[in-house]
Amino acid sequence: MDQEILSLAAEKATDQLREFLQTLAEDDLVNLLRKEAVKGRAIGALLRALFIGSPCSEEAGAHRRLKIYVCCIQLVESGDLQKEVACEIIGLLMLEAHAFPGSSLVALANEFVGVIRKGSLVNGKSLELLPIILAALATKKENLAYGKDELSGEECKTQLINTLCSGRWDQQYAIQLTAMFRDVPLTAEEAEVVTQKVLKMFPKLNLQEIPPLVYQLLILSSKGSRKRVLEGIIAFFSELDKQHKEEQSGDELLDLVTVPSGELRHVEGTVILHVVFAIQLDCELGRELLKHLKAGQQGDCAAMCPFSIALLLSATRIQRFREQVFDLLKALVFKSFKDLQLLQGSKFLQNLVPHRPCVSAMILDVVKNSVHSWDHVTQGLVELGFILMDSCGPKKIASGRAVVTSSGLSRTPNQHACQLGANILLETFKIHEVIRQEILEQVLNRVVTRASSPISHFLELLSGIIMHSPLVLQSCSSKVTESFDYLSLLPLQTVQGLLKAVQPLLKVSMAMRDSLILVLRKAMFARQLNARKSAVAGFLLLLQNFRVLGSLSSSQCSQPVSLSQVHVDVHSRYSSAANEAFCLEIMDSLRRCLSQQADVRLMLYEGFYDVLRRNSQLASSIMQTLLSQLKQFYEPQADVLPPLKLEACILTQGDQICLQEPLDHLLCCIQHCLAWYKSRVMPLQGEEEEEEEGFYRELDDVLESITNRMIKSELEDFELDKSADFSQSTGVGIKNNICASLVMGICEVLIEYNFSVSNFSKNKFEDVLSLFTCYKKLSDILNEKAGKGKTKTASKTNDSFLSLRFVSDLLTALFRDSAQSHEESLSVLRSNGEFMRYAVSVAVRKAQQLKEMGHVSGPDGQNADRIFQNLCDITRVLLWRYTSMPTCVEESGRKERGKSVSLLCLEGVQRILGAVQQLFQPRLPLFLRALDVPDNDEGEEADVGVTQRAAFQIRQFQRSLLNLLSSQEEESNSKEAVLLVSILSDLSRLLEPASPQFVQMLSWTTKICKENSREDALFCRGLTTLLFSLQTACKSPVALLRDLSQDVHGHLGDIDEDVEVEKTNHFAMVNLRTAAPTVCLLVLSQAEKVLEEVDWLITKLKAQGSQETTSEEAASQVTLPNHPMEKAVVMQLGTLLTFFHELVQTALPSGSCVDALLKALCKMYTVLTALVKHYLQACRSSRGIPKIMEKLVKLSGSHLTPLCYSFISYVQTKKSRSPKCTGGKNKATSAVAVAMAKVLRETKPIPNLIFAIEQYEKFLIFLSKRSKVNLMQHMKLSTSRDFKIKGNILDMLLREEEEEEDDNDEVAAPEQGGQSEEPPKKKRKRDVKCLS
Repeated sequence: MDQEILSLAAEKATDQLREFLQTLAEDDLVNLLRKEAVKGRAIGALLRALFIGSPCSEEAGAHRRLKIYVCCIQLVESGDLQKEVACEIIGLLMLEAHAFPGSSLVALANEFVGVIRKGSLVNGKSLELLPIILAALATKKENLAYGKDELSGEECKTQLINTLCSGRWDQQYAIQLTAMFRDVPLTAEEAEVVTQKVLKMFPKLNLQEIPPLVYQLLILSSKGSRKRVLEGIIAFFSELDKQHKEEQSGDELLDLVTVPSGELRHVEGTVILHVVFAIQLDCELGRELLKHLKAGQQGDCAAMCPFSIALLLSATRIQRFREQVFDLLKALVFKSFKDLQLLQGSKFLQNLVPHRPCVSAMILDVVKNSVHSWDHVTQGLVELGFILMDSCGPKKIASGRAVVTSSGLSRTPNQHACQLGANILLETFKIHEVIRQEILEQVLNRVVTRASSPISHFLELLSGIIMHSPLVLQSCSSKVTESFDYLSLLPLQTVQGLLKAVQPLLKVSMAMRDSLILVLRKAMFARQLNARKSAVAGFLLLLQNFRVLGSLSSSQCSQPVSLSQVHVDVHSRYSSAANEAFCLEIMDSLRRCLSQQADVRLMLYEGFYDVLRRNSQLASSIMQTLLSQLKQFYEPQADVLPPLKLEACILTQGDQICLQEPLDHLLCCIQHCLAWYKSRVMPLQGEEEEEEEGFYRELDDVLESITNRMIKSELEDFELDKSADFSQSTGVGIKNNICASLVMGICEVLIEYNFSVSNFSKNKFEDVLSLFTCYKKLSDILNEKAGKGKTKTASKTNDSFLSLRFVSDLLTALFRDSAQSHEESLSVLRSNGEFMRYAVSVAVRKAQQLKEMGHVSGPDGQNADRIFQNLCDITRVLLWRYTSMPTCVEESGRKERGKSVSLLCLEGVQRILGAVQQLFQPRLPLFLRALDVPDNDEGEEADVGVTQRAAFQIRQFQRSLLNLLSSQEEESNSKEAVLLVSILSDLSRLLEPASPQFVQMLSWTTKICKENSREDALFCRGLTTLLFSLQTACKSPVALLRDLSQDVHGHLGDIDEDVEVEKTNHFAMVNLRTAAPTVCLLVLSQAEKVLEEVDWLITKLKAQGSQETTSEEAASQVTLPNHPMEKAVVMQLGTLLTFFHELVQTALPSGSCVDALLKALCKMYTVLTALVKHYLQACRSSRGIPKIMEKLVKLSGSHLTPLCYSFISYVQTKKSRSPKCTGGKNKATSAVAVAMAKVLRETKPIPNLIFAIEQYEKFLIFLSKRSKVNLMQHMKLSTSRDFKIKGNILDMLLREEEEEEDDNDEVAAPEQGGQSEEPPKKKRKRDVKCLS
């Protein structure tokens, strides 16, 4: 049979072939096809012959063709055919498909759809034919029968696609079906339907099948619905990550299919590569990705997740999108931290907004996940880290350096972002070996090239990198060595930070250490002073870190060696015995510095103490060096006064006079080194070391001799009596100032030395007092001569030479030592009020220095543990002294001038508390515990929380403040009241807002504000700020603002002088003296914060609204009036509106209050406009306006806008009244010019306010039209603001002015007559400008 068909086809006997085929039964034809296909020899020729004999122009032929197609499709799907045969069959079927009539195409397509929906596909090979059939169907213009309807070919195709996508797909053919749709011509709607179906298949597939499906889907996205594809992929992996995290959290109750972490990350990595490759080919896909993630940044949608961030970072490899992606990520990070800061500062927002995942945690998750071969993400991570550190790092400030606070909560968004950048780079460095060299190189480049800007954040990162893997970094040692060449050009602070960071590397690399030594030796003799100081700093660091055999262990040192360095010592090639020669060689180099400038010597003296503690075997060398240096300026003969050659310490070069030898610092260094050695080293020495012990006795003798002779010396011996010249303009004056500073420093050093060796001897304490007397005399003379201490020399003396440890011991002895044996000797010091005040004032200055600089001067000044312990001891003593002897008791029996000891103690407590909160936030529980009475039972103390301890201290200060307020002397105790309020503010931050102690604090503060009416602006500001901070920690302060505004209005009166305002007296602290500017500016500042919160909420509402409008179902389910966030926004604005209603009627004094009110009103109308825009967007989705919003609009139209225009007129009328000057024409003209400049400056916010009001009304009109609600019925027409010049009024004013000038001319002198015309002309011109 087959041979006959083939021969007829070969002979081209079409008619005969057609007739022969008509005689064949369908079953015979099918069997013939199946038999030939299985044989696989001549199936192609047979099919061609069958198609020739079955023309589509005949119904029978078309029907036969349809049967042939159905049979062939079944054969191909059976899997019985060879691959080549199946391909040949499909190829032939594809070529002939376009000849089919429409009805046959519909039938054939339905056959396919039925097979797919039933899941009857075996290998899916036949699916290659379906796109051809659908494409052919789409070209048919005639109406075709489809079910009960008649549709065009295009419509039939759409219906078939919908039917296919609405049915079930076998998961093993999802990829093939998706690939099949690539070749189908799809409209945008059809592409959307297909995309939705494919995305629904994601959760049903195995993880390994996702990447190829994503690949096919991305190709399909070129036909449309790119946004839907990206949203679906990101949402799927976001959910998968969330499930995976929940499984890893250890919840055994979760019955989920566990996915190995590595497998999930590899799949995500592959998908990211597919997406990025697709973006390279289709830029529109990249634009859609950025658009989608920018929209997600605004709202709370799940667009931002570790997967989407990794996708963005990978997309940075595409040059076109690189800059946009980094800008987006940077904005995202900054916004995240800013939102976090806003949420942490407002209980009102915390109650409304649910907790959101932190972007920084997501980015660090990406870093962690990148270990699974995400090389395409790594480079983007590194760049992002450096971008954040570069743009958000510490900025250069005019004076001093910025102190980075240790408290996580008190950091700014910029500081958080910078820290995140450092964490990204550090974690990436730990995980990826390939990128390490690049990170290290970039960090070092920034350290070396950015000498003028702060780089502490890069130094911290470098330190973290080196601590993590010093041995690994040996391969990059050339980069570090190269950076050493620039040490002499870098600022001292940078050099110290860099060398501290690379210390662990120096211990494992001899070559690096040797190259550093060479660089430092060169720098030691460089021409630049800065280079020599850097060399000294470097050598001192080396001495500290290379321990000599026999030195005290780290447990015996007062400052422990860091763990990283101990870790490196294990791998060190050098023994500590080999370090001795190295250290002694450095000591020889450092001795040469003793002939250089004072600054270099000063660094050496300040560094020797730290070297001695860490390297005690160098004690002999160090002390001998110091002693030989001291002997150059020491008078050995016991009867010579004064005992020191101060003249030799001063260098005179022509007109230049400067300090050559900082003798006070030299003595300070000797005293501290000697004290440490005697307390730590000598107790461990044997008798055989008597010779060395004798060496230290010599130092003791020298200090003792200096003490005795300093006490005997008079100021005249130093040529520094009251008659001496101390002016800074003469050489003698400068020299005397330097000498006085030296003598005062020496006295302080000797005070500490004698107290520490006194063993509570009365004679020694008398010596201490004598030294203090000398110090005090000089201090008084300097303050008197130098104009209240405003010169450099006077300010320099503020930095005391007393160590913090000594201040702690001294104050404890003065105030808390109750031992009977010490009473007689201590009474010598206690009887001197000046000395007591001096001791406390030094503690206050040390606390202030710590707060500003982050460290204190003197030994252990950089050791955080020691500083914290000393602060605890000092605070406990000062607190006890203040509470046991209040200021009022002390003041009554005091005759001396200046602050009382109790007041100084309180100031010390306030400064220390501020410093501890800034620098030691994590240790606050320990600090509060240390303040309690130490006799308490330790077991009980451990259970007491921070809130209880803080509340105990708060109660003490509350009692003190109440006693103070009950006294009549308001002026004398003003400073104390301000300090108490400041301390209460600091302590109140430690209370848990939900605790009863916090509630008690809030009610107590409110009561004080309501009942106390002190006319003290500073006290009022502190108390009001405290009240606001407490109020915002538990609820919104808008009601409080409204009450305060009513009080301010009542005290200052109305802008309409005829109106008498009823006084409300909610808060007695608001009075005529404090209402403006103090309270007024505070309430306006707080109102702006509330407006900022409301604006933030409205932005979130807009973002949520735009997400909801994408789904009609979601839009229909949400009823806006019940939305809690919207209701809260409208309520806040309503209360604020009543607040502004009061203030705009208040007769505020010109200046800052008016300016602040105008700006706040402008902000108010801007926020109202934003809310109206939100409702405009809501109305698009057929929602109405809630009644509460209508009430708000009505309130703004009746209670605010008209009053704003009245207030503007009031301000302009008040400003236009220029002051009358009687001091002559020139003075009058200049006074008017100054007044006019002030008017222009202060009325600048007025046009902004008017514009804001008009914008608000403009959008209200739009909203009225869209919502079909007349919102403008309560709005009055705005005042005409075109500033026309009214001629009749102008003429009248000019006539009045001329009359005044005539009167003035009669009084003025005759010789001024020729010049009397010019000033009036100028005045008239300015007056015209003022008219409105």
